[in-house]
Amino acid sequence: MIVPRYRIDASRISGAGKGLFLDEPVRAGSIVIAPDTIDKTYRFDELLAHPDQMYASARWFEDRYTISTDWPDECFVNHSFEPTGLWHLGFVFASRDLPAGTEMTVDYRHLLPPGQAEDFIDTATGEKIVGLSWYESLTTTTRALAHVLDGASLID
Repeated sequence: MIVPRYRIDASRISGAGKGLFLDEPVRAGSIVIAPDTIDKTYRFDELLAHPDQMYASARWFEDRYTISTDWPDECFVNHSFEPTGLWHLGFVFASRDLPAGTEMTVDYRHLLPPGQAEDFIDTATGEKIVGLSWYESLTTTTRALAHVLDGASLID
């Protein structure tokens, strides 16, 4: 579920196709995307049994993944090594104050299985996008979220 008002439009990222853009400002640390319905999670070995659906998978925790073949609007959030959203345990938090018109991005390394490389590269850096270990992903996003929340004013 995408919390703020948004629209799907042509991405500003070269080769990315469409992107998800905010139609209203969002404060740093606010939830932008939250899970709404998760019918099933799959262990990585179960995911490997369906290689035709790997493109539609995202890691949620440890070695558990979801598959979303219907491509909800959340799937229009593109990759960036300097993302506007922080993926943490299936939630996407605003990584800083985001004005209306911001394209939402996350670091795909947190969604991929450890060591798995995307079929495309990061267009800003030319670097490969390779899944992090669960420990590295969890510690990185926990520290980043704590840093964002330390500087955020979430109360009106």
